[in-house]
Amino acid sequence: MELFEAHPRPVDGIRVGIGGWTFAPWRDNFYPKGLVQRRELEYASRKLTAIEVNGTYYGAQKPATYAKWASETPEGFVFSAKAPMRIMQSRALAKTGPQIEDFLGGIASLGDRLGPIVWQFDENQRIQRESFGEFLRLLPASVEGRALRHVLDVRDPAFVNADYVALARQHNMATVFTDSDEHPSFADVTANFVYARLMRARSDVPTGYTDAELATWAQRAHEWADGRQPDALPYLSKDAAPQRKRDVFVYFISAAKERNPAAAMALIQRLGA
Repeated sequence: MELFEAHPRPVDGIRVGIGGWTFAPWRDNFYPKGLVQRRELEYASRKLTAIEVNGTYYGAQKPATYAKWASETPEGFVFSAKAPMRIMQSRALAKTGPQIEDFLGGIASLGDRLGPIVWQFDENQRIQRESFGEFLRLLPASVEGRALRHVLDVRDPAFVNADYVALARQHNMATVFTDSDEHPSFADVTANFVYARLMRARSDVPTGYTDAELATWAQRAHEWADGRQPDALPYLSKDAAPQRKRDVFVYFISAAKERNPAAAMALIQRLGA
């Protein structure tokens, strides 16, 4: 019998995960005692339904590496991945087409495990709206016949406003809801899927979030999936998004990182997986 035979399935198109799968404290409270490091992805992917890869932000991997990751994960599991920072930090965003094509051509080796691609623009980066619009037009709708989902993570508060929301909607690209005091936090739905990072886990709570908080996030995830925009969240635009069924990606990231796997598994359980 395989050690990691059972695994959860997405519920109503809602996937829940964490950032990465290599973190020393998780070997004390998430991974089984004695599990060799090379099997950590295999294990994590059978307890969660998605993982966001941060390492690709610092440098793309070889296609063979992506293919290996895919082979270690079960059917229905997906990776979100940050695009390499050298693309977003280019002084000529409108000329990054070849770099975009190179990155996406490689990561396409994930096959059906390829989830949303995150394009992160850091807080100290000042973006010109015209060049940003030209950049968005470079992002392809598909790669090797597989539809792509693009996520915009702009962290410059001066750029993030209703016009930004409208531009993202025009291109059917999601914006990141961060639930954070560190980054712009708004819940306007801008695409046919939702991308949320929950960044308030606490070390003194075994599951990072209390039962009541997890119940609230489960309800909000279902509302997003059903085509609604949850109340009591911050919004930048008065224009409501079209009501339609959506896939939802929820990641527990940063904060009390050691608690994030427990938080993700608790939310998956609440969703009914």
